[in-house]
Amino acid sequence: MKDGFVRVAAVTPKIRVADCVHNTEEIVMHIRQAYSQQASLVVFPELCVTGYTCSDLFMQKSLLQGAENAVKEILAQTAELNIMAMVGVPVAYGDALYNCSAVFLKGKLLAFIPKANIPAYSEFYEGRHFTAGENVKVDNFMYAGQCTSIYSKVIFACENIPELKIACEVCEDLWVPQSPSLDLALNGGATVIANLSASDDTIGKAEYRRNLVKMQSGKLICAYIFADSGFGESTTDLVFSGQNLISENAVLLAESKRFTTGIIYADIDLQRIEGERRRTTTFQSDKEKSNSFKRIYFQLPVEKLNLQRKFPKLPFVPQSQTTLQTRCEEILSMQTTGLATRLAHTGIQDVVLGLSGGLDSTLALIVCVHAFDFLKLPRNKIHTVTMPCFGTTARTKSNAQKLAEAYRTDFREIDLTEAVSLHFKDIKHDPADTDITYENSQARERTQVLMDLSNQLSALVIGTGDLSELALGWATYNGDQMSMYGVNSSVPKTLVRYLTSYEASRSQGELKTVLQDILATPVSPELLPPDKNGEIAQKTEDVVGPYELHDFFLYYFVRFGYAPSKIYRLASSAFQGEYSSSEIKKWLTTFVHRFFTQQFKRSCMPDGPKIGSVTLSPRGDWRMPSDASARLWLADLDSI
Repeated sequence: MKDGFVRVAAVTPKIRVADCVHNTEEIVMHIRQAYSQQASLVVFPELCVTGYTCSDLFMQKSLLQGAENAVKEILAQTAELNIMAMVGVPVAYGDALYNCSAVFLKGKLLAFIPKANIPAYSEFYEGRHFTAGENVKVDNFMYAGQCTSIYSKVIFACENIPELKIACEVCEDLWVPQSPSLDLALNGGATVIANLSASDDTIGKAEYRRNLVKMQSGKLICAYIFADSGFGESTTDLVFSGQNLISENAVLLAESKRFTTGIIYADIDLQRIEGERRRTTTFQSDKEKSNSFKRIYFQLPVEKLNLQRKFPKLPFVPQSQTTLQTRCEEILSMQTTGLATRLAHTGIQDVVLGLSGGLDSTLALIVCVHAFDFLKLPRNKIHTVTMPCFGTTARTKSNAQKLAEAYRTDFREIDLTEAVSLHFKDIKHDPADTDITYENSQARERTQVLMDLSNQLSALVIGTGDLSELALGWATYNGDQMSMYGVNSSVPKTLVRYLTSYEASRSQGELKTVLQDILATPVSPELLPPDKNGEIAQKTEDVVGPYELHDFFLYYFVRFGYAPSKIYRLASSAFQGEYSSSEIKKWLTTFVHRFFTQQFKRSCMPDGPKIGSVTLSPRGDWRMPSDASARLWLADLDSI
């Protein structure tokens, strides 16, 4: 599939116990429906051909023959459909009866996978009828008019989509300590694991089942499809809710409404799974064990999916308001602990912070205040400095002072206009020429002032730059790029806003008012003169592009290593109606170009705490040569 996406489905059909003819009709209908929706794999519940609750009827020849006839009919009616299906059926071989998954494609019975673990406790009596199939290896097995096999360890490998490797287990196999799926994923290389289940419901079990599926997919770095029995199973003693679940690497992509029947879909990202496995160096297979798997090869049509999967516009920001508040509190605690630990380790009890009246320095001050309160240090040892120059507006200057006073920190104003003007004379620069020298001279002068004050006060200079600025290189080298501890270095710009908003929501009076006004202020370095009305003229997002786009690009580029063309496709979906395709491509090109050319600034960035899964510290998660070429990535963009 294009960009590694493949659509899968999980079904709860309306069955009738022991009515194989009716169940065949239900199964065929849902296979056709899944095929019409571009699904490549459709998974049905355990023993759905007969019904899971047949009990001692499983010992009846009539039922077993009816099941075989049903499989033959299903194969015949789906022979023209290029979709893999897994259906639960009882299969007799010799003196044993196995609880199997029948796996087939285009009318061909590829294999039977027997249930490895047969429960015989509480409400389960499967041991009365079925034999455990943990090490079964049967070749040349005739069933439904075809020669097939019964194998416990099978990987279905797609020849023309190499990332797609499918395996399956049956119900209880998931619940045991040593699940077959562990071996299937780790040593067999399966990226998609199906579970044909008949998991009855009791109070609280649904949440446990959901968490179990999510964690199994996370631990095994795979997609996990759980198809559950539902309406039609016998309710003599049990109730089945049909809780279908599709999870990918611990993220729940789809879940059915319980106590209903029908089909759910999800678009699995195979490239994301394989990328995660390569990145996680502890996910290593045993070569000897990997040779023990039977591999059955198949092909699927390679076509571009009309993606149903939704991609959040702000991948760094939780969509749930409750989760967002919890996340903000957690992040602030991590930043606070990082700074407090550094202060305690060095014995330093003062910090110096450049306060601009913008978002980044505001968040840095919030962290300083929390750290000083945690260490029980007086807040007046937080030395905030506003340094107005050619581009400073009255609004940001006033907000900086109000913020410092609201937090009861030491506040100083040092006007840099004269110092920078003298510097222009020294280097013979015309102050009317508002070029990069004009801008960076101010940024470096600010840093020099902060560094010298830190010597004077025996204090630590706190960096304010955020992750998004580091990615774009939107910082002056040896200016605001430098500090003694960068508390925001792993916090993207879109999240900085929410963290500041969270602090405002639990503040009162003047502090709340000034935080809200800072949140409403355009993002700007304020290095160019204001407009004729004294308002900010230099707006960062007009120059480098919208930060919500750049944070989206950053997340998928660094976290998953996606090609720019795939990121473009995801962004076009996520921001549909907000940015045109040409705008997205323009700013993505800017991102790729700047990300590569600005690595030298990240190679010598100051210490700072890692907050999330994306960080650019050269000592932590991101190591990149400063002179790497962006040619391949830009060429991929040009191919769009």
